[in-house]
Amino acid sequence: MSLSKLRPVARQSTESIVTDNLRDFILSGEARPGERLTEIALADQLGVARATLRTALHRLTVEGIVVQIPYTGWQVASLTPHDVWEIWTLRGSLQSLASRLAAQRREPEIRAALETAFSALRMACEAGNLKEMIDADFALHQVIIDSSGHRRLAAQYRIVEQQVRLFIATSNTHVATGPGDIIAQHQPLIAALRAGDAEAAAAAAWEHDETEGLRLTAWLRGQGDTPAA
Repeated sequence: MSLSKLRPVARQSTESIVTDNLRDFILSGEARPGERLTEIALADQLGVARATLRTALHRLTVEGIVVQIPYTGWQVASLTPHDVWEIWTLRGSLQSLASRLAAQRREPEIRAALETAFSALRMACEAGNLKEMIDADFALHQVIIDSSGHRRLAAQYRIVEQQVRLFIATSNTHVATGPGDIIAQHQPLIAALRAGDAEAAAAAAWEHDETEGLRLTAWLRGQGDTPAA
């Protein structure tokens, strides 16, 4: 009997599990940017000690999706118009290069990964499940990054990927007019990738990020309590 196909079970610490749960909660759109996170309530809900919870919250501050306010506590990171500008311009630069490179790659597995990711987004939109739409949207862009074959680009993206996910969650929750809007946002990029048109893919990626960035900025400016940049 060969055991070669058995994969080791990944061991996770309680802190890692709590971090993952909190991250998913925040990035699902359930927690609004700037919303306060109460230690006692979260620890009780998760069934963990407050020390464990604090470790998880500190990890999420490093990712940029939670902030600690002195003498006040924790809150979901706020998105100001300037934050959005920084995220979409950086994301647009990385995604534009990744899309250009991904369009040039014709390996069947790369093509299949892109089609699978877009199909997952389309199915999530058809089902109308907001969390699944956010997850599939984020995953599609992750596949494009990975399909570039550029390890250093991917490493830079990893630094800000959770902030990008917060951007996507906020945009899809508050700005998108519906599931059809989310699909339409991605169609020019997907068409260019399918055609192998590197220039069009790069342009479509930038336009997608710019358009969504400007829409999200307009929404934020319409919220009376959002600080301007």
